[in-house]
Amino acid sequence: MREVRVRFAPSPTGALHIGGVRTALYNFLLARKHGGTMILRIEDTDQNRYVPGAEEYILESLAWAGIEIDEGVSKGGPYAPYRQSERKDIYKQYSLKLIETGHAYYAFDTAEELEAMRDRLKIQGSSDQQYSSITRALMKNSLTISEGELKQKLESREPYVIRLKVPVNEEIKLVDLIRGEVVVNSSQVDDKVLMKSDGMPTYHLANVVDDYLMKISHVIRGEEWLPSAPLHVLLYRFLGWEREMPQFAHLPLLLKADGNGKLSKRDADKAGFPIFPINWTDPKTKEFSIGFRENGYLPEALLNFLAFLGWNPGTEQEMFSINELTEAFTLERIGKAGAKFDIQKAQWFNQQYLRAKSDEELAAYLLASLEKESIPCTFENAKKICSAMRERVTFPTDFWEHGKFFFQAPKQFDEHVIPKKWNDEVLKFLSTYRDELNESSPFAKFDFELLIKQTSQKANIPTGKIMPALRVALTGGASGPDLMATMEIIGKEETISRISYALENIKLKVA
Repeated sequence: MREVRVRFAPSPTGALHIGGVRTALYNFLLARKHGGTMILRIEDTDQNRYVPGAEEYILESLAWAGIEIDEGVSKGGPYAPYRQSERKDIYKQYSLKLIETGHAYYAFDTAEELEAMRDRLKIQGSSDQQYSSITRALMKNSLTISEGELKQKLESREPYVIRLKVPVNEEIKLVDLIRGEVVVNSSQVDDKVLMKSDGMPTYHLANVVDDYLMKISHVIRGEEWLPSAPLHVLLYRFLGWEREMPQFAHLPLLLKADGNGKLSKRDADKAGFPIFPINWTDPKTKEFSIGFRENGYLPEALLNFLAFLGWNPGTEQEMFSINELTEAFTLERIGKAGAKFDIQKAQWFNQQYLRAKSDEELAAYLLASLEKESIPCTFENAKKICSAMRERVTFPTDFWEHGKFFFQAPKQFDEHVIPKKWNDEVLKFLSTYRDELNESSPFAKFDFELLIKQTSQKANIPTGKIMPALRVALTGGASGPDLMATMEIIGKEETISRISYALENIKLKVA
């Protein structure tokens, strides 16, 4: 079997979309499964769209997600440089080879002449206004001018581009590992620009040359590149590299949660969830976008979620460690249909991964939040709080956000519970329970619970009637973690103090 060498090749034109992280993940999993190499290549040939800081952002995002790079930008390797802007001379060499073999040509058309060509085709009712095998005969290029005129233009450094000469009416075939055989007639492929007038290559030439020179075995990329694949097949053929052509796998689109249309940043913003792996501030517009990391998603949970957006293991198993994903992953189990991006499922994965962590690991999250609030707490107490709350949280910050009552006595109380549960019978019980607590020495949650049972029996009141009111008195809310565990954590004195405050203040409100 051919050595597996895959590449993730993002453009530094902005923040890395979460779909790009999925592409990187699939490449990473294939490389790891077959003991291959994961390469990071920066495709920065479009200098007009280059965004400062974007490359560093990509590197930080991949590092946070745990997608390790074996070779490429930041790592180096035998095929350096891995930044395309540093490989211009290489691309120029191969573009000239294509001209020499009759598979490419110089084009000197100005922007105005190109616009005039498109306008003319529109007037003629043509549905295709591309520079193609049909229109090139009417344009200003090395196929239509004399050798003398061509020499004069080149010597005078008249601006030009180099275009691919697409054959007329020919079937172009490729086998996609996800979609099967793809057949496209060359009449649907236009004469794409390979080298721009600024001396930079376009993506089409640069990615083919680099994939060949870097011995890439599989090209795993988004579905949006499928229309360009026939063009790339032609380039491999014209350059004499057909036998070394990598296998293609074009991933399904990420769709909105309802399945109607491609997922966009606007959709994510509207629904209130991230679209980028980590925080991003656009250096030009200064627009800020929160990331999955800062939103409280664990990288291992996010990767597990992303893996299922298009791929399935063929079993009922949903929770996979990165090693289990590597073992189970195959390109053949990636579907053709677009994958719905259900943020609630991502949250579910996050919950599962949080619950699987030890109390010690969870305590570290809570202590980090408390440090920001300048609230003291022992490590042992933090462990107890996290143990009590672990089944009720989705994000690490929830331990603080939903557990503030452990540190701050409530001053306001759930108005939906009080009218229904706060009555003379409850007041009598709470007053008695407070007094019994004051005279006893409970330290564990068992003691608190036993005393509640004894007090309710003496008062002949079912515990079901008084527990909601007791919870409101102690936490201010109608729901939360185990109430006995809560009392054990806040302690006897604080429990007495909160009951007393509630008796005084809530009683006044309903009197």
